Amino acid sequence: MSVTRGYRVFQWVNGFVLAGVVLVTLFPFANVVARSFSGEQEIRSGQVSFWPKGFNLTTYDRVMSDAMFWTNYRNTVYYTVVATLIALVLTTCYAYVLSKRNLRGRGALVGIAVFTMFFNGGLIPNYVLVSSLGLRNTLWAIVLPNAISVFNLLVMKAFFESLPLELEEAAAVDGTGTYGTLLRIVLPLSKAVLATMTLFYAVSFWNSWFAGFLYMDRQELFPVTVYLRNLIAGATSGTDNTASSEAALQIAASIQAVTIVLIMLPIMLVYPFIQRYFVSGVMLGAVKG
Repeated sequence: MSVTRGYRVFQWVNGFVLAGVVLVTLFPFANVVARSFSGEQEIRSGQVSFWPKGFNLTTYDRVMSDAMFWTNYRNTVYYTVVATLIALVLTTCYAYVLSKRNLRGRGALVGIAVFTMFFNGGLIPNYVLVSSLGLRNTLWAIVLPNAISVFNLLVMKAFFESLPLELEEAAAVDGTGTYGTLLRIVLPLSKAVLATMTLFYAVSFWNSWFAGFLYMDRQELFPVTVYLRNLIAGATSGTDNTASSEAALQIAASIQAVTIVLIMLPIMLVYPFIQRYFVSGVMLGAVKG
């Protein structure tokens, strides 16, 4: 099949347009990274764009030399891994149940889940509930209140409903039970949605700071987002008495950029390994009739 002149023009135009979209998308990230390595005067005068100016590592050195930063960073990794695993298990089980159209009470279970998307008890009742259950200053104060995202639940439910019923019927004929069907048939075919849910939950728990700020009283239990939030508050309010005046000005100017880089870096490193499942085929084989 010959390539026409019009199609070649389309390819060039399409390439230029997509390249422009990529540049517009990457500019904020490049600017944040450049600001995190730039000097205080250059940042305040607006001279920083793609490349750092007045190269400076004062803020990075201040943050990363603090032992509490690494303690809170370890807490965040631990909270994220445990919370994501629990959320995946609960969401998968709930979604698999809701995907059964012949289930009695299915409409009520879906209604209960959807109701929580629009209405909740409020901040104070949630705080009182967590406190009365003795969950404050524990991992469960962060994990349990956000264990199931209704949006993720509905996405996974729709995915399970799209799987051919013949697969589960064939497993039932072979004597496989409900849990065996879920573990041996459904989940191996659901790598794409499981990878997506893993990324959604991991990013949500990694970036979460309010739960730790609300339910944790001891600094050694804070997630790293709360540590960096407190560092920003101290730097921008001018209450940092441990640093010299020049260092304090540098930290105040670049702390937000450094914070964004330190928080988004782990997610950016993990994302390429999960992203490959997004484009892979969900059904590797067809149902033979």
